[in-house]
Amino acid sequence: MVVMSVLLLIVGLVLFVGLVVLHEFGHFIAARRNGVEVEEFGIGFPPRAWARKTKRGFLFSLNWLPVGGFVRLKGEHDAATAAGSLGAARFSVKTKVMLAGVGMNLLAAFVIFTVLGWVGMPQLIDNQFSIKRDTKVVHNEVLVGYVGAGSPAEKAGLKTRDQLLSIQPDGPSFYVDTMPKATLHTPQGDVEYVTDVVSSASLPSITKDLAGQRVQIIYVRGGTPHITVAQLRAGADAAKNGALGISPADYTLTRSTWSAPVQALGLLWQFTAATFQGIATALSALFHGDTATASQQVSGPVGIVVVLHNGSLLGYQFVLLIVGVISLSLAIMNVLPIPALDGGRFYVLLFSRIFGKKLSRGLEERIVSSSFVFLLLLILLITVVDVKRIF
Repeated sequence: MVVMSVLLLIVGLVLFVGLVVLHEFGHFIAARRNGVEVEEFGIGFPPRAWARKTKRGFLFSLNWLPVGGFVRLKGEHDAATAAGSLGAARFSVKTKVMLAGVGMNLLAAFVIFTVLGWVGMPQLIDNQFSIKRDTKVVHNEVLVGYVGAGSPAEKAGLKTRDQLLSIQPDGPSFYVDTMPKATLHTPQGDVEYVTDVVSSASLPSITKDLAGQRVQIIYVRGGTPHITVAQLRAGADAAKNGALGISPADYTLTRSTWSAPVQALGLLWQFTAATFQGIATALSALFHGDTATASQQVSGPVGIVVVLHNGSLLGYQFVLLIVGVISLSLAIMNVLPIPALDGGRFYVLLFSRIFGKKLSRGLEERIVSSSFVFLLLLILLITVVDVKRIF
């Protein structure tokens, strides 16, 4: 299980880098189809490790920093006039080239969501879009979402993301003896148990019925089943803090047939709306000086690695879903008015056309370079926030 989660993490990181390369490939295809010369297509960022001139005239390179990729086009500044340069191309061609990466990321997210609809779609948010009559639950796990400090669960050794199978009285009981049981092989020995924790909604009633008792908890961590015991709270303490002291969460997989592409489109819309809502919340919090709330709405490279690592413990479906959401997020970020990114450069170009004047090379470079520095500082700040929040 540990080996599998490591492999899934590596695959997830490769897919993430692949999304950036795919984004750049969109620019590459759009440029070549519209007469703009490509000078270099690179995987990773310089310094350069290896390069070769292709038969089609552009340089293909592999670079030492494996965090994405890039496309270098002839005459990328707006003031360029040479034939085959991006600057000399029509405004419609520039629009296609600049926004082609967004289109590729949207297409990738759509394909990933469609495939997940067929093989198993994790439920990431409440009321996640699906066509109910063509969707069925194929798998459900009850996971430990939060463990209260000093709670019976913490004393029993339960941790976040443990999968709960059973909570039953510790010792012989009518409840256990009269219900169907399964045998589980654990490091502590074989144990017969009743699979009574079937959903997060069922857990409160189970712990309420057993409040004040010593219970046996059977759970799975890292693919290995374990047994532990806990003394549940009782009375007012149980009513206030919970008999066990955890917040459970369901990890549910659903499967569709003909409606999977429709579900994918619905999820693109739903996740896009949720992303813009998160951006609005972050900006509003910053405006009111609430940096803690603002930081909860964003995540940087460290946060992405942690999410992929946590997702790898849940299986390939969750990793694919996170990769699909990241692909959609890349598309959204690249249509926002951030000059260092595609959307920002497009808006700068659009405004220059509205005012009827091309940008000079110097002005364009100052706008892009200053916004790029701001973007790097923002990523650094988000990374610091991620480290403090996670570690």
